[in-house]
Amino acid sequence: MGHTHRLKRFDTCSSADPQLPESMLQSQIREPKWRDWALLHRGQAPLALRDWLLDRGSLTHRMVQNCPGKFRVEVRRQAWEHPLPGERHLLGLRRGAVTLVREVELRCAERSWVFARTLIPPATLRGNGRRLARLGERPLGAVLFADPGVRRDRVEVALLMPHHRLFQRAVADILPKPSMLWARRTLFRMENRQLLVNEIFLPEIPVP
Repeated sequence: MGHTHRLKRFDTCSSADPQLPESMLQSQIREPKWRDWALLHRGQAPLALRDWLLDRGSLTHRMVQNCPGKFRVEVRRQAWEHPLPGERHLLGLRRGAVTLVREVELRCAERSWVFARTLIPPATLRGNGRRLARLGERPLGAVLFADPGVRRDRVEVALLMPHHRLFQRAVADILPKPSMLWARRTLFRMENRQLLVNEIFLPEIPVP
């Protein structure tokens, strides 16, 4: 659908610091360079896709509005695991911490538009947050945006390349594989506890 565009500062292969220990350097290479979405300048992403990346509302709601067929959530997996180093840093977790990871595809008429990866620390699953572990095929966005106590703390965007772990997770069931993908991640705060939502926009997502 034409996601190919100029990479500019969002290509991370050249941003790795050669002075870092080898283990940290490898981790940096395997993760994209996330930027505050306010720094996404004209020309750094396809114009039509920027509308999706910079939308301030519920992605689920917008997908339902734009889907000519049936919208549904397909759960790929849900398990306790270690977050990626960049995810752990953003959530403020200690090394070795685990989170509940939920990976889903948001589908329209059986076409995958978005791959979403949500990380929920154990503390967030207490009290009112317990419902987040029992979503099943309900969209997370419908829960978050219906709760007046939930707010966005931070939104970042990145260009994913085939060597990035998030890219590899997103395209695991996709053929042919795209050459790159755009993504955004949002740090939400609910009752003073955090959760992180990664949204990767797949080639089937409609653009004008």
